[in-house]
Amino acid sequence: MERAEHLYQRLVQICGERNVLRDEPMKNHTLVRIGGKADFLVWPETYEQVIEVLRLKEEYGLPFTLLGNGSNVIIRDGGLRGIVMQLKHLNRIWREGNNVIAQSGADIKAVSRFALEQHLTGLEFACGIPGSVGGAIMMNAGAYGGEVKDVLDHVKVATLAGELKTLKKEELELGYRTSLISRTHDIVLEVVFALQPGDYKQIKEKMDDLTFQRESKQPLEYPSVGSVFKRPPGYFAGKLIQDSGLQGKGFGGAEVSTKHAGFIINKNNATAADYIATIEMVRKTVKEKFGVDLELEVKIIGEE
Repeated sequence: MERAEHLYQRLVQICGERNVLRDEPMKNHTLVRIGGKADFLVWPETYEQVIEVLRLKEEYGLPFTLLGNGSNVIIRDGGLRGIVMQLKHLNRIWREGNNVIAQSGADIKAVSRFALEQHLTGLEFACGIPGSVGGAIMMNAGAYGGEVKDVLDHVKVATLAGELKTLKKEELELGYRTSLISRTHDIVLEVVFALQPGDYKQIKEKMDDLTFQRESKQPLEYPSVGSVFKRPPGYFAGKLIQDSGLQGKGFGGAEVSTKHAGFIINKNNATAADYIATIEMVRKTVKEKFGVDLELEVKIIGEE
């Protein structure tokens, strides 16, 4: 208890009292509204504070979790030990030439809208992706034929040991929903997107069309993690799940969406156990019916 109190005071010294929470229910910080408690949740306001927290967790030998805006993650009901960091205060977006620079805590949707306002094209595909800039880099987020790697120039990161470095796009090993960052767990701090001048009206029309497609097809009225499964080679996950007759089925408060079978919704105060059980039911059924292994796009973390 004394060690935990001492750690709390050290974190408060670094980030300020309003930016350090103890025993915080993570369901309050994930879009699917699921997740047990974090021992410590911190919100740094500067890159220097990020580095200091990383060095502190090294000093204490603590588990550490970086969470984006909680859009693509399921946190188990037992919660997260050690320090959980969110970069929601690091959300600045600005322009330099034809580049848009964004801090990692900004929503990628907000960056897409900013590019529109600046009459810059290239980020239209991201107008509906419900994730942070840092999360978008980590998983090479994409939609409607576009991916982050198409417009990325370079990123500034902090290593888990608390060192700053810059990585060019070619060094990031960006693939389908994966990157070097997803393996090294470096902390993305700042991202430079290389865009091109475009016509405001044409950019907006494309974004409006993509927004309509998304809103008409996806169950946005319920909390969810977004698309649960990666696209299997030669198939579409949602079609396989739909053809398996699984829409409307699930466990507890979790249910395969009747609007889009690729989504599992939190329909009625689902627990992580409900959600994960529904995922496993879907994977098992699709494997039995079609012989296809569905690979998760979402991350499952924390203790049971």
